Amino acid sequence: MAGLLLAAGGGRRLGGRPKALLDHRGRPLVEHAARALRDGGCHPVHIVLGAAADSVRERADLSAYGISENPDWAQGMGSSLRVGLAALADSGADAVVVSLVDQPGIGAAAVARVVAAYEGGTSLASAAYDGRRGHPVLFGADRWADIAATAEGDRGARAYLRRHAGDLTLVECSDIAEPYDIDTPEDLRRLE
Repeated sequence: MAGLLLAAGGGRRLGGRPKALLDHRGRPLVEHAARALRDGGCHPVHIVLGAAADSVRERADLSAYGISENPDWAQGMGSSLRVGLAALADSGADAVVVSLVDQPGIGAAAVARVVAAYEGGTSLASAAYDGRRGHPVLFGADRWADIAATAEGDRGARAYLRRHAGDLTLVECSDIAEPYDIDTPEDLRRLE
């Protein structure tokens, strides 16, 4: 079970502060998000960087993870998802759990629950919060090519998930995680 952390965004609504570098509990947010995937049962864990990638590599301890750089990060999450899935294509992983760097309220417990929903190469599962689909999301390896072919803009795999809603297993996580995003200056108060 691979983990894929999308951490390439430039933090446009945060005044150009890349989310991966935001401080949370004394360390860059990217470290916390990657650790949640690892501690939740994902190996290998791969991180897609983009905005300020050199600064992220300098400030964050990412030595335990694979890293790819998305030169087209400004095009949105879809391009980072494609880069990450391509990087994991030869990893031998049966599935991938995809998480976003800007959701510090989602930890290893939610990742582990989603990992437990794996049933085979066509698995499709998502954390749910009060019945609504959220992150992390699990994609069986048989689905990766189709997901990559449809991932675009800031929507990532949203269109694919909508088209395959009948195949999607929702894994309720509202009792162990909070799916808020760090998107605006007001959201920074949620960081510790």
